[in-house]
Amino acid sequence: MAEILEYNEQELIKEQGYDDHFHDHHHGDKFKSGFIGHYIFSMDHKIIAKQFLITGMIWAIIGAAMSIIFRMQLGFPEESMTWIKPLLGKWIVVENGVGTLAPEFYYALVTMHGTILVFFVLTAGLSGTFSNLLIPLQLGARDMASPFMNMLSYWFFFLAGIVMFFSLFLSTGPFSGGWTAYPPLSALPQASQGSGSGMTLWLLSLTLFVVSVLLGGINYITTVLNLRTKGMNLWRMPLTIWAFFVTAILGLLSFPVLVSGFLMLMCDRGLGTSFFLSEIFVNGEALPNVGGSPILYQHLFWFLGHPEVYIIILPAMGLVSEVLSVHARKPIFGYKAMVYSILAIGFLSFIVWAHHMFMSGVNPFISNFFVVFTLIIAVPSAVKVFNWITTLYGGNIRLNSPMLFAIGFVSMFISGGLTGIFLGNSAIDIQMHDTYFVVAHFHIVMGVAAFFGMFAGIYHWFPKMYGRFMNETLGKIHFWGTLIGAYAVFWPMHYIGMAGVPRRYYSFNTFDAFNDFAAMNKFITIAAIVVFAIQILFVINFFYSIWYGKKMKTKNPWQATTLEWTTDIHPGHGNWEGNIPTVHRWAYDYGKDGHDFIPQFVPPQEGETDVH
Repeated sequence: MAEILEYNEQELIKEQGYDDHFHDHHHGDKFKSGFIGHYIFSMDHKIIAKQFLITGMIWAIIGAAMSIIFRMQLGFPEESMTWIKPLLGKWIVVENGVGTLAPEFYYALVTMHGTILVFFVLTAGLSGTFSNLLIPLQLGARDMASPFMNMLSYWFFFLAGIVMFFSLFLSTGPFSGGWTAYPPLSALPQASQGSGSGMTLWLLSLTLFVVSVLLGGINYITTVLNLRTKGMNLWRMPLTIWAFFVTAILGLLSFPVLVSGFLMLMCDRGLGTSFFLSEIFVNGEALPNVGGSPILYQHLFWFLGHPEVYIIILPAMGLVSEVLSVHARKPIFGYKAMVYSILAIGFLSFIVWAHHMFMSGVNPFISNFFVVFTLIIAVPSAVKVFNWITTLYGGNIRLNSPMLFAIGFVSMFISGGLTGIFLGNSAIDIQMHDTYFVVAHFHIVMGVAAFFGMFAGIYHWFPKMYGRFMNETLGKIHFWGTLIGAYAVFWPMHYIGMAGVPRRYYSFNTFDAFNDFAAMNKFITIAAIVVFAIQILFVINFFYSIWYGKKMKTKNPWQATTLEWTTDIHPGHGNWEGNIPTVHRWAYDYGKDGHDFIPQFVPPQEGETDVH
């Protein structure tokens, strides 16, 4: 513990601690008995965080495996896929001994891959895990404001997952109209095989998912506002909490708009309404629907869809800010600027949604409005990037697994964000929108970067969750393989996108111009398979380390300043055995007045400079 040994942690907590008499009315005790009560229907926020994490990991494997299957179709269209027929059944069509992926199943795989990764992994798996784990621990709270509601939020997520998983096994297949579910494919059950029962279950699943998000978001906001420990004012909160707090507000305001769109879709599908349908012909027959507009659905979807981008990336930003400061042994640079940039991103995310719709024929004047605000939102993002780099500059950097993934996040966010400047311009976007350039930009800045933030958080807080460390050698292999592999997958897509290669195509064999990129498609596919294999290595490391990883010997192995490291190595429900620590300073006192670090619970010392 170096210089900080002079502060007697237990004595200070007893002397300065804040007691809320939680143990006098412990609302979780009656659920503690047995495995099911403790691990399945737990109301302890730490157990619920693990439930979100492990469920999200299972969905990540399923969603990533789907991408490998359709990438093999794109990279090796001439190769037989008969070997996978026992798993996919009739979706592999065998002619003359050669098995090919059925075109309708290709689109179902793309649709489900996008849905699973965006909602079940990068929303629930990332925000659900770390908001649950860290909000009470870092704020000095015994638990969430409503532990029962917190438990329900997980089980609604789990139920949503069961419904979505069941849709994969329907005879007509899962929904295949794209993860954005644009009408008319989503509004007409007869539009395609995947628009029937699979679409109905897709709508039901995501509606249940939104219930989970709202239950969790209300809890997170209430806990941040009402359950901070004594001395923990808003300007002493870690940046992780600021990020989770704004993320919860975004979810609370935007997800209900998506449900309104889903409700109208259900009416169009089953009740004969025409919210999104007008002058539709199916097999030469005119449908009676008139007066609706599919553009209305796009507005409703993207009003959620763009805040959703930041619902995914803001928690990763918060985690990375904490990890960079701890492992650079430096205070985060520009703390207030970082907070204001989080708030600015949250506000601006609600007024840029139509940059997803430049191709839909919106008024050019309206397009200019969204172009301006799309480019403006790059400013707070750039503030964060400059502050992260400045935090690293001159730091005593520990290049361990959490730090590597945090630095990798910054790299991915910069490279992916720069390509977004092109797409934010409506004139350029019209040329690029339906090409692989968009796929590359979207996956790097939102998909891969968010995963890097999640991995940084998992490696850093794994000891807090399980009392053990993950294997460091395997962690570094995981980092370098994922970093190089992710760039190998998505960087070439920018070039084939600029060459005009369209996304969402099942095969390019009949297009001479696009078939010229067959070798590059093979390269991308091989890189994707390698990256997927490396993620399996991470999963093995994760579960092996739960039982056999190196044990924690001290409560604060990273020598961090925040309150979660003042609890026992295996904290029970309620987090602190005695009093809750009182907070006397901000969360980033590193390298100050001759001390390597000063925890938040340590009162100002005589002669100390600049106490926040």
